[in-house]
Amino acid sequence: MDRAKFLNQEIAKIDGTLPSPHLAKHLKMALSPFVFYRGSAQLFYADLANRHLPVPEACFSMSLTSVMGDCHTSNFGFLTEEGSHGDTVIFTPNDFDDACVGYAHWDILRYLTSLSLVEAHCKGISEGRFLIDMPGPLKPAVDTHQVNHAQYLFLQEYVATCQRVTEDATVINEAMEQEPDGKLKKFYRKALERSSCGEKFESKSALAKAVHLTQDGLKFKHITDKYTPLSPVEHQQVLAAFAPYMDDDIVDITSRENAGTGSVNMRRFYFLVGPKKPHNAESFRYCHIVEVKQQRKAAPLFYFDNVCPVNRLNPAHLTARSQRRMQRRPDLLLDEVIWDNAHWLIRSRHHAKVGLDPHDIGMGNKARNGDFGYFAKLCGYTLALAHCRGDRRSTRFAKSAVKALNHHTNSALITSANHYAKQVIDDHSWFCDALKNM
Repeated sequence: MDRAKFLNQEIAKIDGTLPSPHLAKHLKMALSPFVFYRGSAQLFYADLANRHLPVPEACFSMSLTSVMGDCHTSNFGFLTEEGSHGDTVIFTPNDFDDACVGYAHWDILRYLTSLSLVEAHCKGISEGRFLIDMPGPLKPAVDTHQVNHAQYLFLQEYVATCQRVTEDATVINEAMEQEPDGKLKKFYRKALERSSCGEKFESKSALAKAVHLTQDGLKFKHITDKYTPLSPVEHQQVLAAFAPYMDDDIVDITSRENAGTGSVNMRRFYFLVGPKKPHNAESFRYCHIVEVKQQRKAAPLFYFDNVCPVNRLNPAHLTARSQRRMQRRPDLLLDEVIWDNAHWLIRSRHHAKVGLDPHDIGMGNKARNGDFGYFAKLCGYTLALAHCRGDRRSTRFAKSAVKALNHHTNSALITSANHYAKQVIDDHSWFCDALKNM
């Protein structure tokens, strides 16, 4: 099939429209090949299914496990465990909207491709081709040699972690929870400050930035294109549907607009939960935000729906199940509901969730002198732990990964990922032209 026809078909299948400048999601995807990649996970799996993206045969010998589904550099970061109920800050995968049971190489190959796209993203910014706001002066971007080194470090750490699990199954209870080195240190400290015990909780946490104090108590802010008040009728309908799943009084509800990239066009609501009249710092810490988000089918399952019977669970149930298995200490408030002819995922919003954009890890002398590779290494470690937790009764997955991911397989994965990154860059160029011609 002609590539342009294929792209139009696949984009319309997920987004309900051909590339359109009137769709907020598509405007985001036009920013760079990396952002396009984030917003079009289904293309990755379509290309896997039609063998446009080759996979070493050894990868299929790895045991099935819980996978992220949309694994890339910006879906790793710092957050507090147990959602808004804990204060331990760790570095970990932070997005499970496309999670399911599948092959580990889906996550591995998608992550390796994203490392190459970080280079394209950062170079495009430094050369003025991608109009993305940057704080301060532009800095040099990582180069192809540094990307390749980071890809090898990612795979080496992934395999080494799986090897450690085969020797001691309790390794799956580890997490990256100490202060990291280099550029990542400031992001870790930012997360610490925003936790409920942190010094900036009342000003910089997700809760603090979303609400304000009125005469009637706490309310969500009204911010155009971000927080939109509900009509009285909709408020009552949403309240009636989801109140049983909250763990305290419901203080306020708002519609959350334009959140995410791949799921930017999915409906979601924020619930402010806690004491009705918090007027001091102590009672404010008992409040938290609960997200109720419409869930669609995980991206891999549009093309690989027969891999495992577990994947027949409804989309919200499958996401919650996957998250519980892959996280060391999952959100304490994590559930799913069928309402208004849709599946909805309920989860608490982390007070401290600090993600990393491509330019955070791929630009500057520190990135070029080792920090980019260090970041990839941490991702390899945490992804391996998440995959190994898919089966907590045995170390079968870890053993199969160590056997399959030898030097030859890893080299083939990197070659395939870098070739595919070039395809994504070409697809993004076509996508931008399509938007202009609408």
